[in-house]
Amino acid sequence: MSALGYYLERAGIMTTGISLVRENTQAMQPPRALWVPFPLGRPLGIPNDIAFQHRVIRAALALLDYDEGPVLVDYPEEAQAPNIETNLACPVSFNTTTTQEQSWHNVLGEELAQLRPWYELSKRRRKGRTLVGISEDSIEDILAKLGQLLDANALPTKNLKWFKLAIEDAKVFYIEALTAQPGDYSAEAIEQTLWHKTALGTGLQIFYEHFAATPNLAIVARLIASRRAIGAATGGAITARPTDNKET
Repeated sequence: MSALGYYLERAGIMTTGISLVRENTQAMQPPRALWVPFPLGRPLGIPNDIAFQHRVIRAALALLDYDEGPVLVDYPEEAQAPNIETNLACPVSFNTTTTQEQSWHNVLGEELAQLRPWYELSKRRRKGRTLVGISEDSIEDILAKLGQLLDANALPTKNLKWFKLAIEDAKVFYIEALTAQPGDYSAEAIEQTLWHKTALGTGLQIFYEHFAATPNLAIVARLIASRRAIGAATGGAITARPTDNKET
């Protein structure tokens, strides 16, 4: 979108946009952007709140008053979070009594076994549709490889494209499984469950921290999760072994 913005600007058309990941926008430097502190997928903030959404849109359009860019402005208003306890009835009771003696490979495999029936139910309710599948691996292979990396205290520095696609498939698989039961699910409730209560969320947070601490690879951390997600995560109940950031 940043490249498209500059293309339109060269044609004499002023552009503005909304950013959900501030670090990416800072790196891409579009002509004008309004950063909003909302969950991914919610660029206008509170669903069904027309007045709130109109304020966001007006703030983004107000950036057109700047003749030249790049301009990046932070939106000052937070979207009120819903009551998480009443918005997500998680179909799975995750095991939170793990120990260091358990391998990540086994923990993620057990979690997958718990979630698989709910994912299949969710898929049937959507008439076979799923967003899982952007990587070339099955979810079993993805979690197995992520578990092996975590057990080896390694970062997938030689195959970052695979890593990005794999973790996106894993997150989508979990989200579709977690929302298998009928009802309305807020993005905040799903995010809290994924990052607070699952082994996958804990493992991804560890990858995030190690990438962020590795020279020349800090930007990869931003591909794993938003600041909001990482900030909300507690580190989970699984204690990771110390890492020396091996490269594989």
